[in-house]
Amino acid sequence: MQNEKELMKMIKESHPQHPGKDFIQSTENMLRQKARSMTKTTRVKKYSLASSLILFFAFTFSWLFFFNGSEAVINLSNTIGRDSLSSTALNDKEPIVFIYQTHNVESFIPELEGNNVNKVYSEDINVTSVGKELETALEEREISAIHDDTNISEILVDRNLTFADSYTVSREIIQRALNEHQSIMMLLDIHRDASKKSESTITIDGMDFAKIGLVVSKTTENYEANKAFASRIHEKLEQLYPGLSQGVFEKGVNPKNTYNQDLQENSVLLNIGGVENTFEETYRTADALAEVIKEIIEEY
Repeated sequence: MQNEKELMKMIKESHPQHPGKDFIQSTENMLRQKARSMTKTTRVKKYSLASSLILFFAFTFSWLFFFNGSEAVINLSNTIGRDSLSSTALNDKEPIVFIYQTHNVESFIPELEGNNVNKVYSEDINVTSVGKELETALEEREISAIHDDTNISEILVDRNLTFADSYTVSREIIQRALNEHQSIMMLLDIHRDASKKSESTITIDGMDFAKIGLVVSKTTENYEANKAFASRIHEKLEQLYPGLSQGVFEKGVNPKNTYNQDLQENSVLLNIGGVENTFEETYRTADALAEVIKEIIEEY
C-alpha cells in the first residue's frame, strides 16, 4: 500500500494543471487539522481512514480551486462533517459503545421464580442480560458495541470488598476497555431501580415497556457533556416512544461518587425498569434505546 507522501506525489504529477506548491501544502495541513479535530470529537476515526479522506479532499480542493476559485473550496469544506462522521461510525468495525453493569446482580422478581425474591439479587439472572440485549440490538443496526459481562459481585467477594466498592471494580473494567479500544465514544452502565411496576412500566402500541431513567453525576468535569448526552437520549425517546423515559436525574450529593463518568464524555447510568419488570419488557426498552443511539450517532 502506498504511503501518504507517495500518493500526494502521484496526484500532483498526474494532474494536468498544477496549482501552487504553497496552496497544496496549506490545503493538506488544513485537512490534517480538521481530521484530528474530528477524531477527538467522535473517537471513531482510524488514522488510515482519515489519511485517505485527507488525500481525496486535497486533490478535489486543488481541482476546484483552479477551475472555480477559492469560493468553491470554502463551500466544499463546509460539507465535511456530520454526514461523513455518521457513516463512519455506523460502518466502522471498531467498537463505539461500551456496555457494562456495575451492580450486575440487580434482578427482577418475575424472573426469579421465588428464589431470592426478598433481596431481588441474583448471580445468574440479572441486568447483565439486559446489557447483552442492548449489544445485540445495536449490532443489528450496524453499530459496533462491546458488552462486558464481568461478575463484579464475585470480584467483591474475592477481594473482601463491600457493595459500596462496586464502582471501584467497574472503573478498572472501563479503563481497560478504553485503553484497548480508543474508538469507544459512549459508556452505558445498566441498572434497574427499586420502583414498583405501576411506576416503572408504560404501554406503547399495546406492548409493555420498562421505563428508563438516565442518571448523570454532577461531580465530574464531564458533567455538562454527559448531561447534554443524557438529555439528547431523553429527547429522542420522547419523540419515538413518548413516556418511555423518566427523564435525566442529576446526582451530586457525594463528590466521590462520579459513577466513573469522569473517565469519558457521553457516559450515563441507565435504570432500565424496576424490581417488578420482566426481561421481555426490559428487552423492548433496550431495542428502543438502540434505535435512539443510532439516530444520535447519525447526527454527529
